[in-house]
Amino acid sequence: MFPGVVYALLAGFLGAVASSSAKLSLGTDYLKGVCETGLRSWGEQRRFRQGNETTACDWLHIPLRLLCGGLLFTCNAVMWTFLSKALRYSSSSTRTTVTTTASNFISSAFLGQLIFGDSHIALWWVGISLTLSGLLVLHRASPSETSHEDEIKRTRETARGPERAEKPA
Repeated sequence: MFPGVVYALLAGFLGAVASSSAKLSLGTDYLKGVCETGLRSWGEQRRFRQGNETTACDWLHIPLRLLCGGLLFTCNAVMWTFLSKALRYSSSSTRTTVTTTASNFISSAFLGQLIFGDSHIALWWVGISLTLSGLLVLHRASPSETSHEDEIKRTRETARGPERAEKPA
């Protein structure tokens, strides 16, 4: 697989992780509910239960929200790094953009299902299928990597400037 495509796929995935982190950091009810459920099930596994266990969730969701906020900024920074590398190694910015977008959509769907229990209607799946079909067309119709390498060589030669004239004696 080409390095530009791999970087674009990773950038899309990290964008989805960042958006999930933002949703977790800004939605207090979800983290508080997960905390209460986790403490309840943990208490059942220990075979005893205290009445004040869920009160820990009144303050525990705050550090969890801050952790999700930190994850949001970290994932965004790494995502932009991978997107820049994908653009650098790719022969087409359109190819990179569509690959990143498709990766982001699919990753968001799976993360939404996994973390939040989201479900998508058939129209959403039709839309993502059309996006992936367009991505396939772009990848098949794009110029070969060898012509891209030739273009890079020509650009480097042009950047060197005119041929150096010999110094007069």
